[in-house]
Amino acid sequence: MRQALISDIHSNLEALQAVMRDIESQQVDRIICLGDIVGYGPNPAECIDIVMKHCALTILGNHDQAALFDPEGFNPVALRAIYWTRDQLDRGPGSAAVINGRWDFLSELPRQKREGEFLFVHGSPREPTNEYVFPETIYDQARMKILFDRVQQYCFQGHTHMPGVFTIDGEFITPEDCDYVFPLNGEKIMVNVGSVGQPRDEDPRSCYTIIDDKRELIEFRRVEYDVDATANKIYAIADLDNMLGDRLKSGR
Repeated sequence: MRQALISDIHSNLEALQAVMRDIESQQVDRIICLGDIVGYGPNPAECIDIVMKHCALTILGNHDQAALFDPEGFNPVALRAIYWTRDQLDRGPGSAAVINGRWDFLSELPRQKREGEFLFVHGSPREPTNEYVFPETIYDQARMKILFDRVQQYCFQGHTHMPGVFTIDGEFITPEDCDYVFPLNGEKIMVNVGSVGQPRDEDPRSCYTIIDDKRELIEFRRVEYDVDATANKIYAIADLDNMLGDRLKSGR
């Protein structure tokens, strides 16, 4: 089986459409979304519609959760964006049934999913929705041990928008470090699949990951999209801070 893992779309329609086109060329068997469909970006409803249609499994992200409930720990920029997102989802597009269907979809998303040797979360194996595991977390050996104790074999996550592989030996391996391919050789790993809609590793291209069971490896893929189109939409919306458009251009 070939499975495409996408995460952190953040209402970026142009990025999601570009990634979906790339996925279509890769002959995958199914698509999994690791959360944060909404937040920050200008097209929340359209992105939810695409995920609903194409993803066999979707995990709850912290911005998805914030759209449903009271946001916790959000900075002022993110908070304004999530309130604007709520308003947009209430307005549509679509009939009342379509609008309610989007809300129902978000409200029913699981916080985590185990499938054999694979664990799918948004944040971490300890706190599936909200815990950040940054590359520098490798230097906190006690915390890494706690996280890996909760991983049976392979854990896939998002949340930080920084793709790479955490090894049980205390390394963080970027996609560039492994030439975009990393083996599934039985050793425990945690994999950040990267961000579709708001990369933060100084590469503005979208990032997603493919699990190839037959070849026993994962592959990181980078996809170019029309960054300016998304940024210009953000600039035109008063409730979305201009920095949300600016950061897309630098991948930060």
